[in-house]
Amino acid sequence: MTAEPAPFLLCFGLGFSARALVRRLDRGRWSVFATATTAEKAEKLRRVDGIETCVFDGTAPVMAVRDALSKATHIIVSAPPDARGDPVLLQHSDDIARAPHLAWIGYLSTVGVYGDRQGGWIDETTEPNPMQTRSQYRHEAELAWQALAACAGKRCVLFRLAGIYGPGRSAIDNVRSGRARRIIKPGQRFNRIHVEDIARVVEASMNGRGVHDVYNLADDEASPPEVVIAYAAELLGVPMPPAVPFDDPSIGDMARSFYAESKRVRNDRIKTDLGIDLAFPTYREGLSAIAAAKPAQRG
Repeated sequence: MTAEPAPFLLCFGLGFSARALVRRLDRGRWSVFATATTAEKAEKLRRVDGIETCVFDGTAPVMAVRDALSKATHIIVSAPPDARGDPVLLQHSDDIARAPHLAWIGYLSTVGVYGDRQGGWIDETTEPNPMQTRSQYRHEAELAWQALAACAGKRCVLFRLAGIYGPGRSAIDNVRSGRARRIIKPGQRFNRIHVEDIARVVEASMNGRGVHDVYNLADDEASPPEVVIAYAAELLGVPMPPAVPFDDPSIGDMARSFYAESKRVRNDRIKTDLGIDLAFPTYREGLSAIAAAKPAQRG
């Protein structure tokens, strides 16, 4: 009888969400290998997180990635696609298809693939209609990963993330920095998701729970962004950040693009199929925990 391969997670990109996932894993049981786009980032991951790494910037295949794929049982992909396509698939699609122990691929995407719904509700059965260029790239990458997995007989799970926040990257941190503004656009609604809840959902899927291939990772309450900033200021006991109308010329193009879409995201599937009870069901619980903790460093 052939022994089960040892759990081995290959992370293509180790950003905010993937690092939270790795922190949850039993490192006595799981081997972890990650790619970084520069030697400096790779060295930091080795030094700070104790993770074996290599440099992979998507421009050429890398032998260390091929070696890791020969051992990988799970892959998590957070490296962003661009106009050329998904950098991982461009360079290593054949290696992934042939990976002998690979059983599970997780792709971190965005609820932006649903496009603007003018404040209406969406769930995983809603047809994607990406409107922003970056969301179009993400949806194209979703389809490409699903196609590869289907041909290779691997399981691919798409995780469509709402606005990610957590220690070091939140309204609390923005207010503390003095840069926060309450941008006012009537009717605007966003869902958010705490980085720890992202990690809990992805870990549940990695451990074999759930039967679906797409999950929306969002909290229970789509809220106006200015209300979230106001709550952060109240928690910190500081003056209310200034209100700025959405049409103010000081609002940059990137910030404006996030306000171009409004939707409310249903998250029932992560609860009923994966058995997840959110640790931070709304921004109030999440920001309260961040405010009560020692300020985190960005990284």
